[in-house]
Amino acid sequence: MRTSDTILGLLRERGSKGLPLERVYRLLYSPDLYLTAYGKIYRNHGALTKGTTDETVDGMSLSKIATIIQALRDGTFQWQPVRRVYIPKKQGKMRPLGLPDWSSKLVQEVIRMLLEAYYEPQFSRIYRAALTRWITSCSCPSCVKASTMSSSSPSSADYSRQDIWKIGNSTKRSVESRRAVL
Repeated sequence: MRTSDTILGLLRERGSKGLPLERVYRLLYSPDLYLTAYGKIYRNHGALTKGTTDETVDGMSLSKIATIIQALRDGTFQWQPVRRVYIPKKQGKMRPLGLPDWSSKLVQEVIRMLLEAYYEPQFSRIYRAALTRWITSCSCPSCVKASTMSSSSPSSADYSRQDIWKIGNSTKRSVESRRAVL
């Protein structure tokens, strides 16, 4: 049996090469992916919040994972409706929030991991190329600083994900501060 790292690595490789994504549903039968997904979402504060059922992270076990996988194999897995609650926003309005049950949340995380592993290399390459073109043509202070980060003209490989995030956020802040002045 393949580990989740192996499966996700193979999907990343296929995504970076532009190969088609095939037999994704069969990947949902790997218990290791569910354990990895559980590790990502169990420490979230919302993991103990009940959805439409009384099921929470506390009731998680290997037998529960086996039950979910068997339901997926048989085609009997049912997505449960989410419980809708409203939480207050800063301006005093209310924002709707959907709370799924634990099984749905776990399957959603596994699907997210699989799709992200495949599509991230493709979007990352496109996003970095577009960001590089935008940075070299923009004149705001954070972009000027970013464009001088490398001695030659920047390429998509010159920026890490953190650099792109910082540039995007500082540019967003500078645009918001300009709007506040206007």
